[in-house]
Amino acid sequence: MPALTAKEVSEIIPNRYPILFIDYVDVLEGNQIVATKNVTINEQVFNGHFPGNPTFPGVLILESLAQAGSILILTNEAFKGKMAYIGGIDKAKFRKKVMPGDQLKLHFVITKFKGKVGLAHAEAFVAEDKVAEAEFTFIVDENAVQK
Repeated sequence: MPALTAKEVSEIIPNRYPILFIDYVDVLEGNQIVATKNVTINEQVFNGHFPGNPTFPGVLILESLAQAGSILILTNEAFKGKMAYIGGIDKAKFRKKVMPGDQLKLHFVITKFKGKVGLAHAEAFVAEDKVAEAEFTFIVDENAVQK
């Protein structure tokens, strides 16, 4: 049973189709989250991203990781209903292709958080294979309220 369903995810972050990438959350505890993104052939990106050899774009893997992080941040009572933004991405590495039929497991761990700015380490896996990783700086905008 997931920690958060797709419906609950959409109640936490403002992203919507076609840019909502989190299907459900497996683990949500303390400073870490593990979320799932199912990569399917019917996603619009595959119409133009290497037709005949569909590959899920690395930038969308990073966006998926960022969305998992946003869920983690915005479930904190102090930030419910606010907005979380990427402040920076460092040391991004892409290790293997992600293709239709793959299931991304998105691990996001907050390593430092002071005020409304934080740092995190994030990794994406397909099965046991690490396919991507990066360090994120994130900012919580306490003045922006989700509508």
